[in-house]
Amino acid sequence: MRIMSRSRWLILAVSLCLLVFSDGRELKIRHKSDHPLYNHTLATILVEYASAVYISDLTELFTWTCSRCDGWTKGFEVIELVVDVQHCLQGFVGMAKNLNAIVIAFRGTQETSIQNWIDDLFWKQLDAHYPEVPDAMVHSGFYYAYHNTTIRPAIIDAVKRAKEVYGDIGIMVTGHSMGGAIASFCGLDLTLKYKSQNVQVMTFGQPRLGNAAFASYYSKLVPNTIRVTNGHDIVPHLPPYYYYFPQKTYHHFAREVWLHSIEFGSLVYKVETVCDGSGEDPTCSRSVHGNSITDHLAYYGVNMGCDASSSCRIVNDPRLLGYGNRDSTGNLILSRDPATPLLKLNTEFDHRVEGMVHALMNASVLC
Repeated sequence: MRIMSRSRWLILAVSLCLLVFSDGRELKIRHKSDHPLYNHTLATILVEYASAVYISDLTELFTWTCSRCDGWTKGFEVIELVVDVQHCLQGFVGMAKNLNAIVIAFRGTQETSIQNWIDDLFWKQLDAHYPEVPDAMVHSGFYYAYHNTTIRPAIIDAVKRAKEVYGDIGIMVTGHSMGGAIASFCGLDLTLKYKSQNVQVMTFGQPRLGNAAFASYYSKLVPNTIRVTNGHDIVPHLPPYYYYFPQKTYHHFAREVWLHSIEFGSLVYKVETVCDGSGEDPTCSRSVHGNSITDHLAYYGVNMGCDASSSCRIVNDPRLLGYGNRDSTGNLILSRDPATPLLKLNTEFDHRVEGMVHALMNASVLC
């Protein structure tokens, strides 16, 4: 009886301590790892870039004055903004002085079409050979979204111009959902093009891209890669992985960081698990059913989708054409000289606005 009584008192004491330290609020505990690749603070910064690239108002995005262009990303200077209207893709390249790095971000799938996109991923076969890599197969849609659209040449050109100004600094590539898939192909491409080890990739809720041969090749060339997954997010489970056909199925590359929660009564422990180097750690997101679209649309508490006011429509201001070109299919590339201070850029932009207003006033008088 005394032993039972002591046990009860011990449990009560521990519970009271937990309540005191949590101050009645949700208790948050994170598993920390000595793995050099994952940095929680960096993840909370890059997730804001992956969220901001969804903004459809190109004026606000290009001048970095949008509702999501604040917080950790404040002061970011966009060098190039590319919108491939034909394939519904969007990305930007810019300089983040607080990271001393070039940041590249790609937009994911639009919320209005995400269910259809997910349905298609269930049945998507490995249907494209990755060039010059024996037995490496990839998802043709993701591969061509980067390699065969307006995206790649615009990104490569912007990175080249940025390096001419800022030197051989690091490159960080990020994206959410399909944007994460494109970011991965971009990171691999930049590594091959610049023969550099200073390319870092961090994606959020990305799908599988290819088979085990491709995953192995990717991990060897771009080892500084983190794939963040969240709870029961459905997208990282797609296209499906069949463990009994390891060489014939889709296979994630490493390294996954799985965000999930453990409940203990009224307390919630938020855990960040750095997974093993296999890419398909059975104790991480693969240990649960991937059945949640809600978990796909928020990472680290940040909204990963289009701004509600625009429903993913592109808001195009005619004034922006002075900073870029539109081709015959409607694709738009906006760029600026990296050596031009952002303050001067905004002043020039304001002057163009004033000129447009005067022109409209004169036109009204003439009418």
